Amino acid sequence: MDADAIIIGAGACGLMCAVQAGYLGKKVILLEKGEKPGAKILISGGGRCNYTNLYATDEQFISNNKHFSKSAFTQWTVEDTVGFFETYGITGMEKTLGQLFPDGKNARDVVGVFTSLCSDFDQQIICGADVSGVENNGEIFTVSYAKNGKSRELKAPKLVIAAGGLPIPKMGATDFALRFARRHGLNIIETAPALVPLTITGKDEDWYAQLSGNSVFCEVSNDRISFEENILFTHWGLSGPAILQISSFWRRGEEININLLPRQNITDLLEQERRANGKLLLSTFLGRIYPKKFTDALAKFLPVEKQVASLTKADLENIHQTIHLFKVKPAGDKGYDKAEVMRGGIDTAELSSKTLECKKISGLFFGGECVDVTGWLGGYNFQWAWASGFVIAQNL
Repeated sequence: MDADAIIIGAGACGLMCAVQAGYLGKKVILLEKGEKPGAKILISGGGRCNYTNLYATDEQFISNNKHFSKSAFTQWTVEDTVGFFETYGITGMEKTLGQLFPDGKNARDVVGVFTSLCSDFDQQIICGADVSGVENNGEIFTVSYAKNGKSRELKAPKLVIAAGGLPIPKMGATDFALRFARRHGLNIIETAPALVPLTITGKDEDWYAQLSGNSVFCEVSNDRISFEENILFTHWGLSGPAILQISSFWRRGEEININLLPRQNITDLLEQERRANGKLLLSTFLGRIYPKKFTDALAKFLPVEKQVASLTKADLENIHQTIHLFKVKPAGDKGYDKAEVMRGGIDTAELSSKTLECKKISGLFFGGECVDVTGWLGGYNFQWAWASGFVIAQNL
């Protein structure tokens, strides 16, 4: 036997699992297809790594079973994440909406915590390892892989699949976990890009393109959820935090609503302005709220050259509808190349919520992004990765 467990995937979940197993005196070997561990950690948050969210609970996760993640988040809390990293010299700095970044450090330091601990615990990380097959005789898992053109084999009584999802193929994303699950008769919840920019085509395409680079604070919603953050206009459509958030809840063919002035009422503001300075042009009024380029673009929908006092009841209704109920019907999304995470994955009904062990195959565990647990933007998916890695380690 080569180890107590073999972990396929040295991302956030796999690394945390290896370290926590080390605390418990268990020997594991990590097999990583890429050339270095934690590749996705390294690019997260522009290299700064938003490693958790202070407000993370099971409520900010999408899953066919919305209760599934509760057990993991009870076993490994946000406070546990914060304390773990503080122990190894990484103090959190809150940016916005509970997003926690390393204060004075970056993503390399986050990965460094795990690689250093793996070294201390003698947990081996084998990079450039392309897994070609897994055999299981009911007691032992035999994992075959190739490295530097040579075929090799490892044996262990437990197997952890933390191979991630489909986003960012150029970073080495793989469908290994999904292929393995299907081959062994496990159900897969339909997968799709999530936390992904949305595209606009057709007659409105040029209108969005002319606004490329402009950012506006909005409330973006559909009939299921809403988010208040910035949207970013691009030459192909919409991006920015609010759009990435709603994309996880958007389905092709649906409209989304954009409130271009949340927390205020444009009609009330215009009435106040009418009393104060009715001769003011609507364009000037809007220019106090929005960037000039965006104000100019609104001329397609609004009578921007009219004085505020001259606006009719129909004008005011049109302004209200445009500003507070701006409707967009995206043509699609930018796909896995630009998605931050994958929605869907291995059906949670196939796993124990307490241990993340596969119900049908003893000794087999799934964790991280390949499982049908998808978090909001802002550190939530890392919290799931750390928690699932911890839970699995306790049961190896």
